[in-house]
Order: sequence, then C-alpha cells, then structure tokens
Amino acid sequence: MADNIEITARGIRVAVDLTVGMLARIEVERDGRMVAPFHSAPWAADPLPVAGAEDAPHLARLAGDFFCAPFAAADVEPAPAHGWTANSPWDVAKIEQFTGGVTASLVLGRQVMGARVVKRLTLRDDHPFIYQSHVFGGGSGDIPVANHAMVSLPQVGRLSVSPKRFAETPPQPLEDSPSRGRSILAYPSRTNALDAFPMADGSSVDLGVYPIGEDHEDFVMLVEAEASKLGWSSVVRTGERDVALMLKDPAILPMTMLWFSNGGRSYAPWNGRHRNVLGVEDACAYSVLGHRASIEPNPMNQVGIPTAIRLDPHGRVDIRHVIGAAPLADDVDAVTAIHVEDQALVLDTGNGRSLTLPFDPHFLTGGR
Repeated sequence: MADNIEITARGIRVAVDLTVGMLARIEVERDGRMVAPFHSAPWAADPLPVAGAEDAPHLARLAGDFFCAPFAAADVEPAPAHGWTANSPWDVAKIEQFTGGVTASLVLGRQVMGARVVKRLTLRDDHPFIYQSHVFGGGSGDIPVANHAMVSLPQVGRLSVSPKRFAETPPQPLEDSPSRGRSILAYPSRTNALDAFPMADGSSVDLGVYPIGEDHEDFVMLVEAEASKLGWSSVVRTGERDVALMLKDPAILPMTMLWFSNGGRSYAPWNGRHRNVLGVEDACAYSVLGHRASIEPNPMNQVGIPTAIRLDPHGRVDIRHVIGAAPLADDVDAVTAIHVEDQALVLDTGNGRSLTLPFDPHFLTGGR
C-alpha cells in the first residue's frame, strides 16, 4: 500500500498520509498566492523511528489534521491514544471525479467499537476547503470524537471563534511534573471571558492572541453557545498574511478544544522542540479526559451538553467537518465574525470590510 495519496481540485491540494489517516499537508492557491498554515511536527518526515511513538503511531507522523475516535485516552476499547482512526492504516476505496471536484473515500483497516469507518474527503474547484466526513457503519456504544487540526504559528496569531458558553481547563494540567514539562494556565478554571483566562500565577491572559507564553503545554475546552447554528474558528497568521479556518455543526460537535503547544514538553519525541503550535480540535468529548470519562455522567452531559456520539448497530452515523485556508490582504489582522450567504462563506475582517469565499452551505448539516 502506498504511504500517501494526493487529491486536488482547482486551487487546493491535499496530501493524505494513509499510514495513520492524517491530512498531512493542505495547500490553497488563491489570488495568486499559495498558503499552507497547518502544522507538521519537526520529526514528521524523519525516516528513523521516533522515540516515544511506539505506543501511539500518530505521534511519529504528527501533521495537519486527523480524526480521533475516541478522542484522548482509549480506556474503554483497547487502542492507542486518539484511537485506531489516528493510529492505523486506511485503504483507498475509490476516488471519484465529478464536474467541478473530486471525492476520495478511504476505509479504516480496523473496526472501532464494532463499526466500519469510512473517511470521505471532497474538494471543489475554487473552494478553499476540504469537506470531510467520517461515517461509522454499525457498531454499538458511545464514543467521544474530534477532528484534530493544528496551525503553525511561527509569528503572532489571532484566534477568533463563534460565540461560546465558557472556556474551561481540565482538573489537572497537561504537564505537572517539572522533570517532564510545564503548563502555565490555572487548573481547573472556568470563565466566559476568553480574553482574560486565569493563569497559574494569578494573572490572566488573552486566549485569542498567540503565543500566550513560552515553554508550555496547555489545554482549554470551549463549549459552543446554546442554539448556535454554525460553529467556526479562524486563526489569522499576521506575519504570513493568511487564515486557517475550521467549521462545524455545533449540534454534532459542541466543543472546540484548544491545545497550546510551545516547547513545554522535555521528553521524547517532543524534547522541547515542538513549538509555535495551536491545536483547534472540534469535538464531542469531555475535555481531554478520555473515552470512559466522556460516556459516564460528567458535568457536561449532566446539563444536556453531549460528550460522546452514539453508534447505530443498524445504521450509520456521519460526523462532518470543514477545514480550509485563504490568503489575506496585508492590512487584515483579525476575523471578527463569520456567516453564510447563499453559496459563500463571508469573513468579516473589521472596519466594514469582508472576505467572501465559495462554500457549500448544506454540507455540514447534510449528515443529519
């Protein structure tokens, strides 16, 4: 089996790492510029074995975006962290050209909770997006899921998101042993003021401006506002003059997990060299606490916020997500709002200006 495939449409190219199902490189060409804002770990192309990745193969290939089922610890059905969807091979079932685009269908070589999993990636001419779905056929039980996008931010980045109920850190920091690493946010902590999140030292920080610190690993769960129809995240890379975009149906993926990875882990394979990364991970899960915590009673599902999806033994469950990118004008340094108009996604960029991108408005809700 080939290690990767490339799928293309006019203005967009995606390299898929079939060994673990990652969208390893996403390139968008628009207005005469090519942008590629998504991250690749410094060891991802290393032909030698990656220390520390023996039990979680996705670490060796860490790049772009990948699908987690379950998200975080697999402590119900035996699997590596983030599940077999991120840690085992996918086979190409078919690649279908259609007028104005292409769809690649990939099948996971393993079952997840008894389900067959199919990844479908659709590109459309001149659309700067990957329309991706993960379809569970059959299976039984509940499982937390997430798309795990990572943005490279070697310079200043500005994160904007659709309205959220609150932001919350888990009970324990990602790194709480000085011999292994360092976290800088307060754990646990909750606030609806994303621009003033509590720090461990008693101060506060704006989660919307990257970096939030140096030599740290931190994690924050954002919960979508009630009745939200479109969940979105944008990360403007001010030095590179581009924007990374992630879009979701909040009814299916009510959380967005933020992973701040900036040199805060000293053990392999990280070794202090995994820097300038912001994970923007649209999910249905209970923080980063794993499969069991997400399906048992927890503070989220006890108040009606789902933290896992339920598989259908006699049918299909379709998890849809959109990821993309676009170049920006030199004087744009933030996205203030995003909305859909007809067949377009409109990014408000301040001072009455906007950027309009071709978009399929029915894709996200077509799975339910």
